[in-house]
Amino acid sequence: MPLYETVFIARQDLTAEDVDALTTKLSKIITDGKGKVISKEYWGLRNLAYKVKKNSRGHYILLNIDAEYAAVAELNRVMGFNEDIIRNMTFSVEAHQEESPLFVSGNAKDYKAGKVAAKKEPSKTDLVLDQVQFEV
Repeated sequence: MPLYETVFIARQDLTAEDVDALTTKLSKIITDGKGKVISKEYWGLRNLAYKVKKNSRGHYILLNIDAEYAAVAELNRVMGFNEDIIRNMTFSVEAHQEESPLFVSGNAKDYKAGKVAAKKEPSKTDLVLDQVQFEV
């Protein structure tokens, strides 16, 4: 089956439980369409570059999906009508990444509860920035 990545931004005033419930609801749409959600990543509550639908922040969530196009089209249709989602985008990919550099938690509830362990190894971005020297 084709592989997809869907990123959506949920409203800033949703609780962690609401974000997890929304993610579960969207995952169920894929599983009902005979696809499967490979992984879910909660990227945290982040600032937006500009206000979107009167929101200056949003909960970022990534879904790695293995499903036929019909299930993904239904997911996009439902996300378009959902008032809790302020932006969404779906990409077709060749292969899924194991874990994105923005990975914070598997779900919002664990992140809010402080169950997320601190990263012990520096990321690739940190390693590149360490090599760059700035002259004043």
